[in-house]
Amino acid sequence: MAQIDHTVHVALGERAYDILIGPKLIEEAGAILKEKFPGRRYGIVTDEMVAAAQLPRLTAGLDAAELFYDTIVLPAGESTKSYAMLEKVVEGLLAAKLERGDLVIALGGGVIGDLAGFAAAVTRRGMDFVQVPTSLLAQVDSSVGGKTGINSPHGKNLVGAFHQPRLVLADLSALDTLDPRQFAAGYAEVVKYGLIDDPDFFEWLEANRVEIFAGGPARGEAIARCCAHKARVVIADEKETGVRALLNLGHTFGHALEKDTGYSSRLLHGEGVAIGMVLAHGFSNRLGLAPGQDGGRVAAHLQAAGLPTRLGDIPGELGSTDKLMAAIAQDKKVSRGALTFILTRGIGQAFIEKNVDPQAVRAFLEEMRTK
Repeated sequence: MAQIDHTVHVALGERAYDILIGPKLIEEAGAILKEKFPGRRYGIVTDEMVAAAQLPRLTAGLDAAELFYDTIVLPAGESTKSYAMLEKVVEGLLAAKLERGDLVIALGGGVIGDLAGFAAAVTRRGMDFVQVPTSLLAQVDSSVGGKTGINSPHGKNLVGAFHQPRLVLADLSALDTLDPRQFAAGYAEVVKYGLIDDPDFFEWLEANRVEIFAGGPARGEAIARCCAHKARVVIADEKETGVRALLNLGHTFGHALEKDTGYSSRLLHGEGVAIGMVLAHGFSNRLGLAPGQDGGRVAAHLQAAGLPTRLGDIPGELGSTDKLMAAIAQDKKVSRGALTFILTRGIGQAFIEKNVDPQAVRAFLEEMRTK
C-alpha cells in the first residue's frame, strides 16, 4: 500500500489532477496507475542516467500489476530537449502502437518531463501523460502546471504546448540518489517560491535548509508547499497571460546564461536560476526598487546551499554582453520587442515589469561581469 505523505490537488475542472508526495511511489506506480486508469497501456520515456537508478523500480511495479508498457531511453542532459529527440519519442510511441487513450509516463527530471509531455501533446493529436519526477527541480516546479516543450537554437523552451498531466507521483526516495549538485540546483526553485510572494516561507527555508538537504520531514513539507503554491498560480493563470509569469523570477537572466554556456554541465538550470534571482534583486536595487540588504540575504542563503550567485562563479569564459542581450531579447516574455522582467521590491515582493530599458540591463550586466 502506497504511503502518501502529502496530496496537492490542481483544480482545473475536467483537467484536474493530484500531486501525490511520499516515499517509494515509483515502486507503487503500477498499482496506483492500474486503479486510476484501468485498461490503459503505457509508454515510458526516460534517460540513460535515470534508467539505471529508477527504471527497474518502475517496471517491477508495472509487471506486478500486469500492465503493458514500452520504454524509450534517451541521452541525459539539457541537449535532449531537441527536435531530434522529440521525433525519436513520437516515433517510438507510434511504433509501440500506443493509442490516443493510452498514457505516456515521463520518468526523470525536468528535461524528460518537458520533452515527454510535449511528445504526448502532439502524438495522435494528444495523449494523456503522467509525471514521475525524479529530481527536486522537477518535483517542485517543472512537473506541475502543464508547461511542456523543447529548446530551439534561438533559446530555451521556445517550442512547446500547455498540456496538463493526469497525475504527478513525486517519490521522495528518488531524491536520495541525486548528485548533491543536482539537488542544490533544484533547491533554487524551492527558494523561488518564497521570493515571489511568501517571505514567511523564505524565512522557514532559512531555518530548515539543513534538514531539507539531509532528507528529514522538512523535505516533503517543502515540496508540498511549493507544489501548492504553483497549483494556486496555475489555477489562476494556466496559459501564463498574467500572474503565472511571476514563476519566472530569475529565469530571464538564467535562461540567457544557459544558452551562452551551450545548455551544458557548465551551468545547470537551477544554477542559472540562482544567479538570475540574485541578479534580479540586484537590478531591482539598481533601479531603486528594492533594498540592497534583501539581495545580500538571498545571495547568502543560496551560497549556503552550495549554489553559484555571481557571473564569475560560472566556469569558463562567458560570451559578450551583446550575446547575452541577444538571448534576453528572445525571452518568451518579450512583447512587441519590449523586454519584460520579473523584478522585486524585496523578499516576497516580486512583480511583473514591462518595457524595461535594455540599456539599463546592458549597463547592469557589464558591471556584474567585473564582480
